[in-house]
Amino acid sequence: MNEMPRRLQVLQAIVEDYVSSREPVGSKALVERHQLGVSSATVRNDMAVLEEEGLIVAPHTSSGRIPTDKGYRLFVDSLSEVKPLSAAERRAVQALLDNADDVDEMMARTVRLLSQLTHQVAVLQYPHLDTATVRHLEFVALAPHRVLVVLILSNGKVDQRVLATEQDATDEQLLALKQVFLTHLDGLTPAAAPAVLAVVPTQVPEQDAGLARSLAHMLDQLIAAGREDRIIMAGTAYLARSTGDFPLTIGPILEALEEQVVLLRLLTEMEQDVRGLSVSIGSENSGSLADTSVVAASYGPGSVAKLGVVGPTRMDYPGTMAAVRAVARYLSRILSQ
Repeated sequence: MNEMPRRLQVLQAIVEDYVSSREPVGSKALVERHQLGVSSATVRNDMAVLEEEGLIVAPHTSSGRIPTDKGYRLFVDSLSEVKPLSAAERRAVQALLDNADDVDEMMARTVRLLSQLTHQVAVLQYPHLDTATVRHLEFVALAPHRVLVVLILSNGKVDQRVLATEQDATDEQLLALKQVFLTHLDGLTPAAAPAVLAVVPTQVPEQDAGLARSLAHMLDQLIAAGREDRIIMAGTAYLARSTGDFPLTIGPILEALEEQVVLLRLLTEMEQDVRGLSVSIGSENSGSLADTSVVAASYGPGSVAKLGVVGPTRMDYPGTMAAVRAVARYLSRILSQ
């Protein structure tokens, strides 16, 4: 075995041991736990070279070494393939996502599942609905001066809000207005709907025009909300349990996740590699996320939106990458049906 592949093998062993134990790794432990085929002295020499190259570092006065961000990057880039999920994990993904009633429930289930599979914070960028079309509407009188407005899209997404009206609306009036709106909106994309909504109130009897304008405005709000960039997440408790992996408080990280702007920009800018994954490690991230790693994959129509996990740089990269890619692919398959 020539020197470079062996040093890479030593680096891989250090990463694996450190991720599993959180303890700095020494040459003796590497020789005992891994079939490296060389002496402790040779491994110590390899570790010295890896340290000179900035791939590992000695924390404080420890005799062992831990990977640097650069070391994790080389480790991730050297993974020739992403291992598949186990049969049990695949069944869990299928069982959970196949039984979701609508898109919102499926997205919520997806982040919970990904968090449970990886023991990290799972994040999901909501899919843009520009490729979906309006499939159905409902206007339901709930109480005096209250109408429930329901918008259903072709991808199964259901949005609803309660509209406060100036006058009572009868069931017959709402049914007639629903038919007018549906006639104009059925099959339209969210991008095309606003222009049509501006016209619909002019197509109804004058006594219904005020209510029609209010309904059109509410539908416009529902459609606009569906087109906004937003993130849902699960598993922030896992981050709280990993405080030992962060040099400072996790407060700024939690704030960045809650504010979403930094994370949305990062997810949008991350480019996928040939394995269908995006991995951003430690200092490659800016600001509050510079002590974390993000593993993400695109999913859904046009593969524009992303889902992934955020966690400490001391992460099980092979397992996390496998889970993220598998869940993204399965979610894409469901959304395309």
